[in-house]
Amino acid sequence: MNYYNIGQRIRKYRKIANMSQEQLAECVGISVTHMSHIETGNTKLSLPVLVSIADALNVSTDTLIHDNLPQKTSSITEINEILDSCSENELRVIVDTLKSLKLAFDKYL
Repeated sequence: MNYYNIGQRIRKYRKIANMSQEQLAECVGISVTHMSHIETGNTKLSLPVLVSIADALNVSTDTLIHDNLPQKTSSITEINEILDSCSENELRVIVDTLKSLKLAFDKYL
């Protein structure tokens, strides 16, 4: 587990939430120094602290741990919205097309 990357994602979402380290540390119940060390990857954070940080930033713990989840989750949501408007025949064509596309990606990329 790369604690530096987790810390950088915490910093990113803290800034998106327009919060200072001091504000986030206060919400989580830890010292500003500890928050700084978490963001720089100089210390490991406990699971309860990770959950508290995620709650304070209004993101999932997965978002803080894994870099690519937000984009993937967003894409899946968009795909589901499209699929919800399809007939059964359209869904079969889409599934067959996706299978063919995935095979081509696996073969050539």
